[in-house]
Amino acid sequence: MNRSSIPLDRLRLDPLTIWDKTWFLLTAGNFESGQFNTMTVSWGSLGTLWNKPMAQVFVRPTRHTYEFMESADNFTLSAFSEKHRDALRLLGTRSGRDGDKVAETGLRPSPCSQVSSPGFEEAELVLECRKIYWQDLDPQHFLDPSIEGEYPKKDYHRVYLGEILAAFGVEKYLRR
Repeated sequence: MNRSSIPLDRLRLDPLTIWDKTWFLLTAGNFESGQFNTMTVSWGSLGTLWNKPMAQVFVRPTRHTYEFMESADNFTLSAFSEKHRDALRLLGTRSGRDGDKVAETGLRPSPCSQVSSPGFEEAELVLECRKIYWQDLDPQHFLDPSIEGEYPKKDYHRVYLGEILAAFGVEKYLRR
């Protein structure tokens, strides 16, 4: 993929569409050692917090990626074109505990510029993030009782905030 560095103040995307329709691969670990895992995520947010560009992601403690999010100090978010939808679907439904699901998709992990976690060659956008905060969701704070229905196993998400250190993307993600 022909990506270039995008200054964060010129990053252009629709935050609702990129999470809900495009999806991201959340990847944590170490590219050089090959010790990383990735999963498809469609819940999250992008914005500014503490005067920093920020990505917020949610991971259940039952997911294999959780172990990598806990041990790494960084993560990446990679967005793809529609032609990779089947790969993202597989990466969101299979566990890395059960085999090399990335190899099954044909996607190629690639090193990043500022973090140890990989991005992917085929990604149209890669956000490199440094973890700066986490918090477990507390069901006592759900103001809408229907939210509890998302947790029949009581496996409440851990929320991670990552400062976006760098963005690399194709032309459509660059605001002129």
